Amino acid sequence: MKPLKKALLLLLAVLVAVQVPFIYRRYKTSQRAKLIAELQAHRVDRPSPKLTEYRGIIHAHTSLGGHSTGTFAELIPAASANDLDFVLMTEHWSDEYDTSALTLNGVYGKTLFIGGNEIDTADSDRFLMLPGSVDAPGLRRMSTDDVLAKLHAEKRLAMITYPEKFKTWTSDFDGIEVLSLNTSARQLSPLVALGDLLWSGRRYPSLIFAQQLKRPTENIREFDDSAKSRRISLFFGSDAHSNIGVHLFGDDAGHKVINLKLDAYQNIFNVAQMHVLLDTATPLTRESLIDAVRAGHYYACINSFGDTTGFRFDTSAGGAAMMGDEVPFTPELRLHTAVPVHVRAVVYKNGEKFDEQVDTDEFNFKPDGPGEYRVEAFLDQLGLESDRMPWIMSNPIYVR
Repeated sequence: MKPLKKALLLLLAVLVAVQVPFIYRRYKTSQRAKLIAELQAHRVDRPSPKLTEYRGIIHAHTSLGGHSTGTFAELIPAASANDLDFVLMTEHWSDEYDTSALTLNGVYGKTLFIGGNEIDTADSDRFLMLPGSVDAPGLRRMSTDDVLAKLHAEKRLAMITYPEKFKTWTSDFDGIEVLSLNTSARQLSPLVALGDLLWSGRRYPSLIFAQQLKRPTENIREFDDSAKSRRISLFFGSDAHSNIGVHLFGDDAGHKVINLKLDAYQNIFNVAQMHVLLDTATPLTRESLIDAVRAGHYYACINSFGDTTGFRFDTSAGGAAMMGDEVPFTPELRLHTAVPVHVRAVVYKNGEKFDEQVDTDEFNFKPDGPGEYRVEAFLDQLGLESDRMPWIMSNPIYVR
């Protein structure tokens, strides 16, 4: 056999061998997708006569503030395709113009968009400000405490983003982004991510990413430490930029010969979502949505593992109190959890495991005293490693 032919055959053999792990990963992903479909086919719906559930995402950028190549023409259809009721925009600030005013504000299709900003302070802390403001650029010259005092006087929300870099933990913030999909995506192996995209991206664009997410233990610990003394809320942030992938041979108008995006809006919006609960008599508006987020009346979920609609964490006495609320401790108090499919549910009190229920879709438990109680629900049926993401993470009920 000629040397050139041997070299080509060897190269072919290497190329085939390199693909074997991705073929196996494709098989495992397809089996996981079937399991998710089977679980969803047997879900138990428990509609509430008192509450309406709205689904959406927080933390999305477009090219308005730099750092992103995304456009409104990509973002609006992506929100519609994922059946989102709301999108909380968080454009980076610009010294030249008000990005929060120029981004999407109002209802487009069925989706309510609220223009916000991602802001910096002089203490090198970073927040998501909702709604946004023309003052966003100047906030970087103010201390964290002064920024928060200003935002709260204006009835705006200040949610910590990048908690791993945050410094001023004694400040009066409203919530913490315990999971950032953009940060998680950048921690993936580029070669593994590219292989998954090529083999499974067309069929399972969101699941291939979601199944690699790890539980953000350190960020959750920071949340629990802060929540011991006051009411705050946690959320999963999409941090959608639509700018991670392989882009070759094209132009800035979006025409690419090769254009593989790991974080395309349509895919990333299907991964981490928030489900907000409003009284049935309260319409979804900018004001009612921000009030509900401020109150912690929502939970975070990984939608790629299945629709979580119907999850509840409340008091058992007719659901008088729900996530985000404070309730007095009494010997008779019971907290109630309901999930649409069977899960392993872990109850945390002040960040420590308090109770665990296996293969359950509804249960009550008795608090043993004041504390911050919250629930994480895991789909062990999917065969993910023990440090992988929970399907659902509730906001706390604060027992005082």
